[in-house]
Amino acid sequence: MNKTILVTAAFLGVIGIITGAFAAHDLKELVSIEAQQSFETGVRYQMYHAILLLFVGGSSLIQEKTKSVIYYLIVIGLLFFSGSIYALATNVLTSFDFKSIAFITPIGGLLLILAWSFMAINFIKIK
Repeated sequence: MNKTILVTAAFLGVIGIITGAFAAHDLKELVSIEAQQSFETGVRYQMYHAILLLFVGGSSLIQEKTKSVIYYLIVIGLLFFSGSIYALATNVLTSFDFKSIAFITPIGGLLLILAWSFMAINFIKIK
C-alpha cells in the first residue's frame, strides 16, 4: 500500500503543478479573477494533500489499515473537492453546466477533514 500511496502522491503533485501553471498563465485570459482564484484554491488543496500522502506513505507511525482509509478519503475527497472546483471555475468554457454538481464540493471537503481526523486518532492511540 505504501508504494501506491507514494506513487499517487507524486502523480497528484505533478498534476497540481501542471494545473497551477495553467491557472497562472492561460486561465487568467479565459475566466474572471474570482474563477481563477477559486481554481487556485483547488490547486492549493491538491498540493497540500499530495504532500500529506507523501507523509502517510512514508510513515511508520500510521497503521496500515489507517493508511488505506486515509488514502481513499484523500483521493475521493480531492476528486470531489478540487475536481469540482476546477470544473466550476472553468464552467464558462464548456457546454455542460457544472453548477449542477456543485453540491459535491463540500462532500469532498468533508472527506478531506475525515482523512486528517483518522490520522489524528491514529496518533492519539500511539503508546
